[in-house]
Amino acid sequence: MTIGSGMLLLLLLPCCGSARAHNGDLTVRPTCKPGFSEEDYTALVSQNIMEGQKLLKGQPWGSSLHARSPVVCKGRSVKFSGCPGKNGIRYETNNLDFKVRTDGTIYAAHQVQIPLKQTMFMVTAWDHQTLERWETMVRLLVGEKSQHNGHKQKGKKNASTDLAPQQSDTLIPWRQPQNSNGLRRQKRDWVIPPINVPENSRGPFPQQLVRIRSDKDSEIHIRYSITGVGADQPPMEVFSIDPVSGRMYVTRPMDREERASYHLRAHAVDMNGNKVENPIDLYIYVIDMNDNRPEFINQVYNGSVDEGSKPGTYVMTVTANDADDSTTANGMVRYRIVTQTPQSPSQNMFTINSETGDIVTVAAGLDREKVQQYTVIVQATDMEGNLNYGLSNTATAIITVTDVNDNPPEFTASTYSGEVPENRVEVVVANLTVMDRDQPHSPNWNAVYRIISGDPSGHFTIRTDPVTNEGMVTVVKAVDYEMNRAFMLTVMVSNQAPLASGIQMSFQSTAGVTISVTDINEAPYFPTNHKLIRLEEGVPPGTALTTFSAVDPDRFMQQAVRYSKLSDPANWLNINATNGQITTAAVLDRESVYIKNNVYEATFLAADNGIPPASGTGTLQIYLIDINDNAPELLPKEAQICEKPNLNVINITASDADIDPNVGPFVFELPSVPSAVRKNWTITRLNGDYAQLSLRIMYLEAGMYDVPIVVTDSGNPPLYNTSIIKVKVCPCDENGDCTTIGAVAAAGLGTGAIIAILICIIILLTMVLLFVVWMKRREKERHTKQLLIDPEDDVRDNILKYDEEGGGEEDQDYDLSQLQQPETMDHVLNKAPGVRRVDERPIGAEPQYPIRPVIPHPGDIGDFINEGLRAADNDPTAPPYDSLLVFDYEGSGSTAGSVSSLNSSSSGDQDYDYLNDWGPRFKKLADMYGGGEED
Repeated sequence: MTIGSGMLLLLLLPCCGSARAHNGDLTVRPTCKPGFSEEDYTALVSQNIMEGQKLLKGQPWGSSLHARSPVVCKGRSVKFSGCPGKNGIRYETNNLDFKVRTDGTIYAAHQVQIPLKQTMFMVTAWDHQTLERWETMVRLLVGEKSQHNGHKQKGKKNASTDLAPQQSDTLIPWRQPQNSNGLRRQKRDWVIPPINVPENSRGPFPQQLVRIRSDKDSEIHIRYSITGVGADQPPMEVFSIDPVSGRMYVTRPMDREERASYHLRAHAVDMNGNKVENPIDLYIYVIDMNDNRPEFINQVYNGSVDEGSKPGTYVMTVTANDADDSTTANGMVRYRIVTQTPQSPSQNMFTINSETGDIVTVAAGLDREKVQQYTVIVQATDMEGNLNYGLSNTATAIITVTDVNDNPPEFTASTYSGEVPENRVEVVVANLTVMDRDQPHSPNWNAVYRIISGDPSGHFTIRTDPVTNEGMVTVVKAVDYEMNRAFMLTVMVSNQAPLASGIQMSFQSTAGVTISVTDINEAPYFPTNHKLIRLEEGVPPGTALTTFSAVDPDRFMQQAVRYSKLSDPANWLNINATNGQITTAAVLDRESVYIKNNVYEATFLAADNGIPPASGTGTLQIYLIDINDNAPELLPKEAQICEKPNLNVINITASDADIDPNVGPFVFELPSVPSAVRKNWTITRLNGDYAQLSLRIMYLEAGMYDVPIVVTDSGNPPLYNTSIIKVKVCPCDENGDCTTIGAVAAAGLGTGAIIAILICIIILLTMVLLFVVWMKRREKERHTKQLLIDPEDDVRDNILKYDEEGGGEEDQDYDLSQLQQPETMDHVLNKAPGVRRVDERPIGAEPQYPIRPVIPHPGDIGDFINEGLRAADNDPTAPPYDSLLVFDYEGSGSTAGSVSSLNSSSSGDQDYDYLNDWGPRFKKLADMYGGGEED
């Protein structure tokens, strides 16, 4: 391109074909290589393209060209290179807006408006004989023709002039061949087109993209560099540039799905780092390749559709995404149904919208009772669904046919029967079975039963078994055999959900139910229960009150009813067992504890003689009318008053067990006898129920007084009662309260009695104290007394004398006197020395035991113990006595064997000298055995 001073020159080089540089020039060498002459082509077009308008034209393989035509940039024609023998090449595009003729001409299939500044699509050539495929990318840029009319290539004037009128439909490659000098000058306002790099290129790398040169490189040494994302910003070193030659490279395969474009800036500086040219913007676009399959969002989709749905009913939507460019055919996904299982009633029950993925019904006949679920395999293919070039993926759509209420429930029988005993409720009489082909345990299947006729009184209801869907005819209101011996019911069954549109009820949805009532022995009952009568209290025994009779409901049974008392708390009543007449057995008293609210209750039993017998109860209530049969009682019974008048008074009243009008107002008065009562006391009336008792005299000695008072009620005739009130007269303080001493004195105790009581209390406390002192002293003496044992109680090392009990059959000749304790010690003293009994104390001088010092020293304790041990070891009188045992002959015939084998013997095999070290108690054994060898 032609630039002036301060501009960079962008040189586009072809990526494919054969090119070789010689002496700084780029020369195109014609070769015959299968494929397009260029990987990428760019055409400048207007924004609106008419239908049939040609965009570019090339020569197919097998043309008469023997070598590649020269490539002319910007407004010049570009022709395809061909190889002889290649016939039958066909062309396709992945953009439906453009098509390719057999001669390689690309044209618009219809009127097209390019929405952006550019658009791209792929052109594919394939040999239908060898099935080889070749691809190239076509890029359409929206631009002005006049912008490029003046660009001519040096050394190619004739060619440029001839091709200038066809600029709008000329394919301009990105990599432009250089002229003989290596540079093609451009105007300063030349817009550098974007650089297109196909993704997933196989290299080799680094792969040259463009060469940047400044027209000042002949004057000074220039260093080139690039900046931006992909160069010096992450991802780093995707693009590189030779700082000397200005050749820009891509270092590795590109991935459009990772990054679709790059914006770089090219810089030119001198050796000192000073800017030589203004930076040039480089736009690099990664051309999308169809390297990604469509991916479904879900591998399994679940949808549902009602049975009986009409064709065109929406079912579900499946969605697949393609990571490729969605503006090209690489990312345009189309859907189709591959298989449907089962293929009933048709193999094409569903269809799918190829663009949206909506699955809808296409045929009628969906019936859940026949097919409950369909499995549909859906395929998503890019390249707008082209199965030859596109990549595909599949997913499973499970379509469940949902139930609608298109099957009415039907009874399995036209009539049902049952039996129920009378007077029973919550009894299942009959089970009604139905059949429904809809989905079990759903509202379309759940049965609802209704009684249409035959039960005007509402004795029955029909409940639905939630498990079996059966109707249970249940008694909710007791039936009476005497009223109805049988019922004829008409029942109807339906579903919880209404029937689907156009579905009618079946004739088998109604049935008849016959229910027979069985007679049972019913208990007699009292027609009036509770029965209430009124009479005055106090009626004499034997008075007939009323007849309390029961009725037997079993009209068709001849049964007798007997009566008896069940509850009579006061035992006041009798009942006739045959006719139920009630008479009094005692006087009825309204004031009794058995009366509540003037009513007395008694319960009676009526029983028949049926099999089994039945009985009923009835309650009789007797309301007792009060008569004046209780005299009033004075209240309170005790009171206290001061010994001087005008300080306090006693308020008195009366209680009467009767009720109005046989109670107050009461009349209180003092009797005339004895005369001292009216002399000392007076009564003042307050009202009809209360009066005051007070002293008449100025002083009354303290003490207890019985004051009689006559109380009369207002009954007809009136009753009176003389009651005694105990009045305690006592001295009082200034507040009118009895003092403590006064209260005691008033109780009847004098001063002497009080002193005697106090003395007795003091004596009792003294005795208790002396007893405690004595117990303490005795406990102290018990702790200080030494623990001495009576010698008679000491049984250690002594012979116990027992009475002779006689010998056995073989012991009659024994001299038992040898076993008795001798009375004297003469026979011991007269025996030869050395012959003693083991239980005899040796005679000799007793050793002297050490005496413990009075004030012991801590060091003397050990010496004292050791000396005591030595003295005890050397004491021959201390038991056990080391002496020979002498046994008398006990007679012949003893069952015991000879003990001669126990005689001591010295074999000489053992040394017994160690017995000398055991102390004086083993001295005898040491003398017997230790010196045997010396003898």
